Amino acid sequence: MLLGAHMSIAGGVDLAIDRGASVGCTAVQIFTKNNNQWNAAKLDPQKIDSFFAKKEEHKIDCVFAHDSYLINLGSPKPDLHAKSIHAFKDEIDRAEQLGLYGLVFHPGAHTGDGEANAIKRIGNTLKEVLAEKPNGKTKILVENTAGQGSNVGYSFEQIAEILDIAGDDPRLGVCLDTQHTFAAGYDIRTEEGYEKVMKDFEKNVGTKRIQAFHLNDSKKDLGDQVDRHQHIGQGFIGLEAFRCLMNDKRFADIPKVLETPKGDDLKEDVENLATLRSLINEK
Repeated sequence: MLLGAHMSIAGGVDLAIDRGASVGCTAVQIFTKNNNQWNAAKLDPQKIDSFFAKKEEHKIDCVFAHDSYLINLGSPKPDLHAKSIHAFKDEIDRAEQLGLYGLVFHPGAHTGDGEANAIKRIGNTLKEVLAEKPNGKTKILVENTAGQGSNVGYSFEQIAEILDIAGDDPRLGVCLDTQHTFAAGYDIRTEEGYEKVMKDFEKNVGTKRIQAFHLNDSKKDLGDQVDRHQHIGQGFIGLEAFRCLMNDKRFADIPKVLETPKGDDLKEDVENLATLRSLINEK
């Protein structure tokens, strides 16, 4: 199973692989740059070579990135929208340089312009950006949101609309975040609830579009629309949803990574990964 966690790139992107290997990851998510800055130095060729070497050494084949939190493809402000497009293209280029499996991105926020306008803007922007980069191999994965603030993409219908507008590029897919799903009002706490939510996703988007998962419990209750992650089994979601997901054969080969709080020694990742693995085939 492709299972792991988000890892820091402090000291270089290659060191994220060492960190992931140290806690038994078979999949890793990274930032390719400081996620709270617009600009970044180009990737060091030596670090790129080391990145590929360490992936092979540790047998971690699946690495994907999350783009900068500053990017807002739904912004109605021309200057911020243009800046976001430029940064998004750079994120794609960096992911391609590293041969990454995918690039996860938050769709964006309408900031007062209305959800419908933002959704159209995001979908059309994706269509244009991908058309400019027809030979790319990295998957471009829209992440469902918790609905915090004016963020769109919190409902499966909105995700479907964004993808429909963006077109049928085979690189386009979805990264489903369990905490965001729950915070947006989808009750996955029981087996019955989990199956109901997945049927809803299948109806609106299609479960085959799910190409990655973020596995996070929630510090906030159902439908609170607040993006706050908690350790597996220690939040309002509980263990049953993760038991269902870890044993769902539809997603057996889909990478799943943690985005839960942790310290420098990564012991929390060790504990969360052990909890997730303990749920496999428990039934």
